[in-house]
Amino acid sequence: RIRPHFLFNSMNIIASLIHVDPDKAEQAVEDLSELFRASLKEAGAEVTLKQELELCKKYVNIEQLRLEKRLSVTWNINAADNIKIPLLTLQPLIENAIYHGIAPRPDGGEVTIIIKCIQDRIRIQVINPISPRTGQHSRNEKGNQMALENIRHRLHALYGEDVFMKATEDDEQFDITIEYPLFKTEAG
Repeated sequence: RIRPHFLFNSMNIIASLIHVDPDKAEQAVEDLSELFRASLKEAGAEVTLKQELELCKKYVNIEQLRLEKRLSVTWNINAADNIKIPLLTLQPLIENAIYHGIAPRPDGGEVTIIIKCIQDRIRIQVINPISPRTGQHSRNEKGNQMALENIRHRLHALYGEDVFMKATEDDEQFDITIEYPLFKTEAG
């Protein structure tokens, strides 16, 4: 689910852009519309990796308007565009990375997204810096924990027990890795 503060921040950004850059404001409205349309779709709906990445880039574009040069995103995608993944698998991970790792940092930082296929599995990895105000990613914050658990439950419902999900952190970065079968298996 998309955080309410993201909606409010987005609306404020759009309002501020209407008179100074109407084209950017219009694009932000369209991106926000696509994000909310996706969030209202049925849980478990599958999309192509290309569609999920396009949705994620819309989210990043909106956050880029707010954070400007403080947000850098590196996309390292080594998987076919047409593979199917559950809708909103990647976007909440990127949202958490920006919300917990980039936004609190005065100097911002970089979010790295790595997606690759390994035999008949897909691995999704999102890496971001640790927040300087807490010295950690705020993994214990209710919102972050809930987002990760929601993803875990959805993947287990779709792919059974063959889902790997691990969050690690050190003094400098937080890393969430998810791996699951590329093709659906019968769960339970």
